[in-house]
Amino acid sequence: MNADLGSYRKSYEKQALLEANISDNPMEVFQKWFYEVDTNFDESETNAMTISTIGLDGFPKSRVVLLKKYTHEGFIFYTNYKSDKAKAIMSNPNVCLSFFWPKAERQVIIKGSAEKVSPNMSDGYFESRPRGSQLGALVSHQSEVVKNREVLEEELHQLEAKFEGKEIPRPEHWGGFIVKPISIEFWQGRPNRLHDRIRFTLKEEFDWVMERLSP
Repeated sequence: MNADLGSYRKSYEKQALLEANISDNPMEVFQKWFYEVDTNFDESETNAMTISTIGLDGFPKSRVVLLKKYTHEGFIFYTNYKSDKAKAIMSNPNVCLSFFWPKAERQVIIKGSAEKVSPNMSDGYFESRPRGSQLGALVSHQSEVVKNREVLEEELHQLEAKFEGKEIPRPEHWGGFIVKPISIEFWQGRPNRLHDRIRFTLKEEFDWVMERLSP
């Protein structure tokens, strides 16, 4: 097999990222970018982000999860606490998040430390989920080997019968993480591969230092 992709080309020309036009707080910049992409570009899931962790085997691993909330403190997503990603976070909380919005020709790359959110916050989000998603969290032993699809479907049917007309409790092994950033880089595609890259680095007393990086 030999696939030469050298002829794939795209010129990035939609927007610019200039220091004079952005806030000195990266969370405010993220909020503005997220709103602009979500409002003006037909991205299928604006909140889809890649999270990279260092696994217990020593290898990095990346997968796409969904951002469910962001605050001045950080970025929140939910998962099974027994999953490979959660075990990796418990062992090494240093993670990287990345958003890629191709139609806006933008990326955001975030380095930070992940920690569990409060049980009350996990409860509140779990209660807001559709019943099917709640049951799915009970069915899935995430990252474990399963014999076949039928095993999952049968367990789902059993749980549907068990909880018919009843409230579905959040399993203790399911909940949220917040990634508290120490570095946030904003990447805006520009012509001739001279892309705009602005990085914010957290210093003491919650001060952020802004720097332009060479493309």
